[in-house]
Amino acid sequence: MPRGFSVSVFARGLRHPTALAFGPDRRLYVAQDVGSVVSVVAGTSKPRPFASHLIVPLGLLWRGQTLYVSETGRVDALSRSGRQRRTILRGLPHGRHQQDAIAAGPNGRLYLGSGSTCDACVERDRRSAAILSFRPNGSDLRVVATGLRNPYGLVFHDGTLYATVNGRDDLGDAEPAEEVVRVRAGNDFGWPACWPSVALSRLVGSCRGVTPPIAYLESHSSADGIAWWRGGLVVAEWGEYLSSKHGRVVVRIVRGKPVIFATGFEHPLALAVDPAGGLLVADWGRGVIYRIRAR
Repeated sequence: MPRGFSVSVFARGLRHPTALAFGPDRRLYVAQDVGSVVSVVAGTSKPRPFASHLIVPLGLLWRGQTLYVSETGRVDALSRSGRQRRTILRGLPHGRHQQDAIAAGPNGRLYLGSGSTCDACVERDRRSAAILSFRPNGSDLRVVATGLRNPYGLVFHDGTLYATVNGRDDLGDAEPAEEVVRVRAGNDFGWPACWPSVALSRLVGSCRGVTPPIAYLESHSSADGIAWWRGGLVVAEWGEYLSSKHGRVVVRIVRGKPVIFATGFEHPLALAVDPAGGLLVADWGRGVIYRIRAR
């Protein structure tokens, strides 16, 4: 990391952590892709079970006394105790990707990233490769933005929604760029006919009417968790399963460019900002949550 920052272990003993959210009890809740949610506090080495028998949970959101969990094909709402659970959205399309992060908007609605069913195809269901919104009870489902192959991370700042997007895999090792996009209702981000070029730092293909990204990231780096921290956007680049060539770092977006901020992770995935202003980074590979803070 740059000079002036320090890192410590916030919690360990996790199994493939995918999402982080602070609860009303001030504990940190962690989704694990093995099908569970647990909670931790600083120094935890044995996480406390909260919910199980979930279907690959990738997004968490506490809203009041309710925990929303986005899973494969659905969204569940859990009570504060975890004992009551109801499915508020079901039958969502999934395939190569699924339902990702979930975030609360300033208008009282909830927002959900919904990945594509394929690498590069024309989807039949508008709810695929899109950002969706709905009321907290699951009603009034709307498609907010389209053309997003896998919109994994979502964060609101000052009423504006930002998302990370994973690009297609069939264009070679050097293309396309992963993206950070600013989302407004009705935006089309171009997938699959239009894609962001790393080499050219612009859109390529059939791009008429397509909204460009606000940042072009490293190809195949798997841009996932996103947070607003210390005046700007921070992104976790998970990397690749079989190679350490791309990603495996945390970057800051500085004047529209990704700048490597922290390295040494196995697979950084989820991000959150704690009440004291520290940046929490969940390493999916090691099952550890790190805390980064300014000295």
